[in-house]
Amino acid sequence: MEKNSSSSRIDRKFIESNRRKEMKNLHHKLNSILPHQTSKEAISRSDRLEEATTYIKKLQINLEKMKEKKKLLLEEIQRQMKLMLKSPKIEIQQIGLTLEVVLITGLNSQLLFHETIRILNEEGVDIVNASYKVNEDSVFHSIHCQVQEEFGNETARVSERLNKSMHDYQPNACL
Repeated sequence: MEKNSSSSRIDRKFIESNRRKEMKNLHHKLNSILPHQTSKEAISRSDRLEEATTYIKKLQINLEKMKEKKKLLLEEIQRQMKLMLKSPKIEIQQIGLTLEVVLITGLNSQLLFHETIRILNEEGVDIVNASYKVNEDSVFHSIHCQVQEEFGNETARVSERLNKSMHDYQPNACL
């Protein structure tokens, strides 16, 4: 029995020694990742653990603030992207005697289509076909026109007028 008791004491001492070494290593790891002290005074382990707890809580609060800021920034980016998609765009291409006008607008911008048709009529362009397609919150208008043979330099003027009407467009006026 005496042998058993001394053997179990040695086992407990060995276990306790390993536990202390492990705790020392863990404290060392904790100290290595925490901000360093500017003070030369020795700080007790319990104080250092308290500092670590405070530091971790501060990091958690900062993380939550950053997540909220990221969420707000992403929402703003999405809002800006939707506005960009809704702002009107126009492309004009002439191939031979055919003039193709592609107008991309928001759902509430039918006046731009009418203005485009009006400008084309004023310039003496014959509209052969006009169609549109709605895709989510955008409308894609396609206008096919026939031009006269001598119309070559006139395309630049038509393009300029159409681009100016897009530039002058005010979305709130169409609501």
